[in-house]
Amino acid sequence: QVQFVEAGGGWVQPGGSLRLSCAASGSISRIRRLGWYRQTPGNQRMLVAGTREYGGTKYHESVRDRFIVSRDNANSMLYLQMNNLKPEDTGVYYCNTEPPSEDWGQGTQVTVSS
Repeated sequence: QVQFVEAGGGWVQPGGSLRLSCAASGSISRIRRLGWYRQTPGNQRMLVAGTREYGGTKYHESVRDRFIVSRDNANSMLYLQMNNLKPEDTGVYYCNTEPPSEDWGQGTQVTVSS
């Protein structure tokens, strides 16, 4: 089973940008759907962006037009470009398949505040 390691989080002021990366332990070329999930204290993980078959993408309405998800099958990587960040984007971000497997990585913390 493929495992994921997330990186790229940090602290940023509102309006700033971050690029998250996710390295998979094995090939992702046959995984049709991959996604970025966000978790905040007391809440379940929520899908914020995902890749679809044939290059399609899907976004939660709260991040649409600000986030861009992409994948690099050759290097088994998933990315999330986060622009115009808002305080409500704060949380721990994870990548996983969609629907998610039970095996979650450690995630990467994103904090948006002034």
